[in-house]
Parts: sequence; structure tokens; C-alpha cells
Amino acid sequence: MTTTSGSAKWQGGIKDGKGAISTKSGALNDYPYGFASRFEGKAGSNPEELIGAAHAACFTMALSLILGEAKLTAEQMETRADVTLEKQGDGFAITSVHLTLNAKIAGADDAKFQELAGKAKAGCPVSKLFNTNITLDAKLQ
Repeated sequence: MTTTSGSAKWQGGIKDGKGAISTKSGALNDYPYGFASRFEGKAGSNPEELIGAAHAACFTMALSLILGEAKLTAEQMETRADVTLEKQGDGFAITSVHLTLNAKIAGADDAKFQELAGKAKAGCPVSKLFNTNITLDAKLQ
């Protein structure tokens, strides 16, 4: 098995503070994040978009594996993960993730494609991490 890491730094209070996130690979290196980028649409990153990118990547890789097992290969797949953060009680919770997939796969019929995409949604490691509702719209071109 493999272990990797991401890290975060923070200085200041919740609204006036500033943070920076980094990944072990260096893909992100002290990339800014904070209250304004998380809740006010300002420049910078936030945990939910990073979770969305991770979920989209994981799901798409899982589907590639599952397609291969079914003797299919994707010409192209694009996945978006919309992560919903909502106020709950005194705090916040990620209440859902909606995956939208557009794929071009020669030789695939829609029924089989939907079945395999559903398997990937349920089986990818990031999906297994979440305790939330995960939905999927999968379109075969």
C-alpha cells in the first residue's frame, strides 16, 4: 500500500487569517486558502474543491480499471465532482457529492456503461471515505 500527504499552514483568526496548502508531490506548494476563498468566492482554494478534484480523479481512475476488466477502453472521460457544504447546527458538513461524467468509449452500450460507472462510484476509495450522499450523471457520447 501507499501513503502520501498533504499539509496546511494557518496564521490568524478564522476570518482575517491566511492559510497555505501543499502536497507531497509539489503539485500545490503553499497555495493560498482561507475564509474568503471558502465562503465568499474570493481567489484561492478551499478543502471542498480539493476533495472534489480528488473524488473526480479517483472515480475516473476506478472506472478506467473497471472498463478494462470489461474489455473496454475510454477514448476520453471528463468528470466533475460538485461538493456541497451546508450549515448544520453550530457547524458545517459536506452533505453531498454529485459526479458528472462525460465519456467516449468505443463499443460501449449505455446500459453496460451505466452499470460500470455505478460500480466505480461505489467502489473508488474516495467514495468509500465519505459519509454522504453521492450521486452520478453519466453520459456516453
